[in-house]
Amino acid sequence: MHRDELENHLNQLLDIPRFHDYCPNGLQVEGRSNILTMISGVTASLDLLQAAAAAKADAVLVHHGYFWRGEDTRITGMKARRIALLMHQQINLFAYHLPLDAHPQFGNNALLGKKLGFIETGHFGDQDIAVQGELAQATTLSALGEKISRTLLRKPKMIGDPDKTIRRVAWCTGAAQGYFEAAIQQGVDAYITGEISEQNVHAARESGVAFIVAGHHATERYGVQALGDHLAQKFGIQHQFIDIENPV
Repeated sequence: MHRDELENHLNQLLDIPRFHDYCPNGLQVEGRSNILTMISGVTASLDLLQAAAAAKADAVLVHHGYFWRGEDTRITGMKARRIALLMHQQINLFAYHLPLDAHPQFGNNALLGKKLGFIETGHFGDQDIAVQGELAQATTLSALGEKISRTLLRKPKMIGDPDKTIRRVAWCTGAAQGYFEAAIQQGVDAYITGEISEQNVHAARESGVAFIVAGHHATERYGVQALGDHLAQKFGIQHQFIDIENPV
């Protein structure tokens, strides 16, 4: 398919005008015009780009791309090496940040909740990114942590009483520890995100709401993979998800 057709479909599907983001969403680096093979991954790291080049991919689709607000705008060092590889190989780079977090079908939050068996009941936080919901059956914090570990293949860090009963939950993938106070106000028993800050520990202890750190990378592997599979089914292009290991 043509690069422009792919970008138009993605931009409309993910409703990118709706979001005020920290980076440009859509085509970030232009490559060849015709796309047959696509590689997807969480972050457009050099490792992912080299894997895409080895696979002779025409496009790379990621959640974490480039040109973040406030970063050095010069194309030097690490950024230069990444962009040079893309341009030399004529590989297109598509990146979708908040629109991919929030999408009801292909979003990181929707898919994480589905994998963990949560029942969505609403949204909260800036631009309604974060999600609240319920467990089909109440469990303990310890048991919920074990389920997360089995599902994400990563042992979570948990702040809270292991025997605490968990019925209502809130979650937001990635580095969404800033929504913890808002999650507490929703009256949940536990909040799940990818990272934690020092002050979150005190807030969890004082509020009684458990804080579960499930990993930034680990919680954001599913959206871009599902989106790539959707494109393959709809347009007949080849798609492969490559998971570059990341302990954070």
